[in-house]
Amino acid sequence: MRVMLDCSPRAFVETDVDAIAHNLRVAQQAAPGCQMIAVVKANAYGHGLEQVVRRLDAEHPAFFGVANVAEALRVQNAGCVTRPFLLGPSIPEEREVIAASDWGFTISSLEEADHYASLAAETHRVLPVHLALDTGMGREGFLPADLSATMEHLKHLPSLRVEGVMSHMPVADEDEVFSRVQIERFEHCVSEVALHAQLRYVHLAASAGLLNFSIPCANMVRPGLMLYGVSPVPSVWSDQLRPTLRLRAAVTLVRTLPANHGVSYGRCFLSTRPMRVATIGIGYADGWRRHLSCKQVFALIHGVLCPLLGRVTMDQIMADVSAVPEVRAGDFAELIGPLLRIEHLATQTGTIPWDILTGLGPRLPRFSRSFD
Repeated sequence: MRVMLDCSPRAFVETDVDAIAHNLRVAQQAAPGCQMIAVVKANAYGHGLEQVVRRLDAEHPAFFGVANVAEALRVQNAGCVTRPFLLGPSIPEEREVIAASDWGFTISSLEEADHYASLAAETHRVLPVHLALDTGMGREGFLPADLSATMEHLKHLPSLRVEGVMSHMPVADEDEVFSRVQIERFEHCVSEVALHAQLRYVHLAASAGLLNFSIPCANMVRPGLMLYGVSPVPSVWSDQLRPTLRLRAAVTLVRTLPANHGVSYGRCFLSTRPMRVATIGIGYADGWRRHLSCKQVFALIHGVLCPLLGRVTMDQIMADVSAVPEVRAGDFAELIGPLLRIEHLATQTGTIPWDILTGLGPRLPRFSRSFD
């Protein structure tokens, strides 16, 4: 018996890395004079980390924003000149690797600071760090009320050098009043830190913040979602963002079902007429959310929007292809793309675009392809 060693995937993601580079340039235009931390955590928001950072490296961002050491190593091993930046706090087991690297990283506690200082002292190094401040997010960082004592403590750790200050905005897309108060609070903190340290980097805003607000003290921003073609807020820049991802899956079977025939588990859909139904090789194991079951969502097949039917199963979904008589097994259905927006899927599932993108699973290969 012949064994196939290589086989085309039933479902896959196509990423337009040039479109992501374009969107980074839009972020630079929206935040003039600011350096960029291009956020590529969570597999570059589902787009495939290595192919994204290799393309964005040519745009010369200051850092690539990652969540953990494993992601930082992937950036480093991709051969990029741009360094990783660890956006959140580290656990003790990670710190020796971080201290031995030239990555950017934050400290959110005196325990972290003391540990990094001891690791740096062992190798006679001085580690540049970004001081994380909690100005309203409640997730990480030093509280403003503790900042004076924190700076006094850091003064006695000569193997650490504070070169950056950062914080994060929890409601930049929802609450203008709170966000403006937070910006003022952040600016006061930056002024206090600047009395003790020569600051090279000051950053508060991610995509929503950089699109909605001017932050005079900041010289760096952290675009994430907008790099991937989705604007988190209405903005004059929104229409300049280009779509960056297509999700496609193969039709595996086409059949004609009689009227009053159930489709998928639970029989939540019953055909009202004889109907041509295509089975498509993707399911919730691939990140096509089960919450998309029985919703107003579509597959684009031969240029026709075909309604998806019934419940999403682990490996398969079904579509009404009665309007596409030429569809055959082996044809491909597009499920996310320029005409099938991530924002719509998020609305249908009661979630957010970040959740849809980062939920696209490892069973889906990622390929680079221009959409032009």
